[in-house]
Amino acid sequence: MLNAKQELLEIIKNTAKIKCASISKGYDDSNDSSKRIILKVNYSEEAHQQFLTNLDFEYDEGFGTQELYGIVWLEDGTWLSRREYDGSEWWEHHLMPVVPQECL
Repeated sequence: MLNAKQELLEIIKNTAKIKCASISKGYDDSNDSSKRIILKVNYSEEAHQQFLTNLDFEYDEGFGTQELYGIVWLEDGTWLSRREYDGSEWWEHHLMPVVPQECL
């Protein structure tokens, strides 16, 4: 079992600050707002703390059904996306690719 808040904080501790985020607890194709944890751009400290409080729960990241979905945008232009393989899930950090010389 992992704590969703602690997992995210561990991933971003050596990266940029969160710009905004949209995370869903469980698959949701109906846009059920009760399952979504949102942090909007230009958030206040209070909104940031509420976002972290809402993420403060245990989930099973191991084999089985994926439990978390979403994207976390970071202020340095990178982002985290939720990935899953065979029921095991994790955050994947994406970097903007280097622009090749022929495109400069």
